[in-house]
Amino acid sequence: MVLSTAVSAQRWAYVDTEYILQKLPKYREAQSELDRIARNWQQEIDAEIRELEKMKISLENERVLLTDDLIEERENAISEKTSEIEKLQIKRFGAEGDLISQRKQLVKPIQDQVFNAVQEIAKKRRYDAVFDKSSDLIMLYYNKKYDISDKVLAKIKDM
Repeated sequence: MVLSTAVSAQRWAYVDTEYILQKLPKYREAQSELDRIARNWQQEIDAEIRELEKMKISLENERVLLTDDLIEERENAISEKTSEIEKLQIKRFGAEGDLISQRKQLVKPIQDQVFNAVQEIAKKRRYDAVFDKSSDLIMLYYNKKYDISDKVLAKIKDM
């Protein structure tokens, strides 16, 4: 009995999405806008922290002059301010915060463009798989001839 198997070569390629994105002016503009927004929000948080520090210093400087009730009232105000700052930090920079929402709004359409271009090229050239060199996928070796990043860039520019 003779067993025969047909072995077909796997066709694969890889892209470097970080390289592609850095070459796209729209992506760089979106990143700059995100950086500007993040800086403004951080300045807002820093101002709140400075105000909190002033409250703490004021309490410590005046503690000997205040009644127990006033001390407790100020400590409660400091505690509330601390809580407000923590909530603001989470609101702005948390896992589901404003920065993530802004990133989705500004960057996701560009990433979708890259994804669509990769899909088109992969189908046209009949690749079985396309890997992303810049993702968490560990690529221990790659041959530059399989890099289709520049083709993806060209495809996006034609869109």
